[in-house]
Amino acid sequence: MAYEIERKFLVTGEFKSLATKCFRITQGYLCSAPERTVRVRRRDETAFLTIKGKATANGLSRYEWEKEIPINEAAELLDLCESGMIDKKRYLVPAGQHMFEVDEFFGENAGLIIAEIELSSEDEQFIKPVWLGQEVTGDRRYYNAMLVKKPFNKW
Repeated sequence: MAYEIERKFLVTGEFKSLATKCFRITQGYLCSAPERTVRVRRRDETAFLTIKGKATANGLSRYEWEKEIPINEAAELLDLCESGMIDKKRYLVPAGQHMFEVDEFFGENAGLIIAEIELSSEDEQFIKPVWLGQEVTGDRRYYNAMLVKKPFNKW
């Protein structure tokens, strides 16, 4: 089984000039139950189907399965998704030996910027750049599946 170990932070400073890559992401959810999510994501000209399990109590770890799918199949599946879509721009920002994925949200989630870092263990040390703000790991409001249901601009 593949598990992701991830920490999330709000972003409070300038990071874009440090990014090595940037791409647009649109995603929807075929299932957004707390026990599991099934996501369809289009990232520029590639697409993925992802299944995630329920997060651990501390929100750091959960099962994740992902497979690349043809772009035309992703378009068909996006039409079947629950109402609401995530629209964001993702920046890859290196920090030490890690890579932060920084998501700048648009639409009803405009104004929200979240940085995520994937780790190999829950206690792995990493550099915290000056642009990182409050940690929101485990706060379900910041899960993309929740941002579809209750967007940031409606909090």
